[in-house]
Amino acid sequence: MAKKSMVEREKKRERLVAQYAEKRANLKEIINDQERPMEERFKASLKLAELPRNSSATRLHNRCQLTGRPHAYYRKLKLSRIMLRELGSQGQIPGLVKSSW
Repeated sequence: MAKKSMVEREKKRERLVAQYAEKRANLKEIINDQERPMEERFKASLKLAELPRNSSATRLHNRCQLTGRPHAYYRKLKLSRIMLRELGSQGQIPGLVKSSW
């Protein structure tokens, strides 16, 4: 089980990303538009830098929905390998059978 503080920190990042997503997209659009004057693009890049760091989507990290484990994460199921194995053994994931020989 991951530390609760780390899980909460990740939730806070998710909220910030959602809150600033539109604003960041607009500023990036201005920055990448080659037809705009250089001064305007530079001002947009300064405004982008003033936004909180945790509002960037690249700072998000995938975590298991049940345990909060950050490693060995399966995107399709949003679970870690440990929980996938455990739930598969219990028969709670349809179509998944834990092999044993």
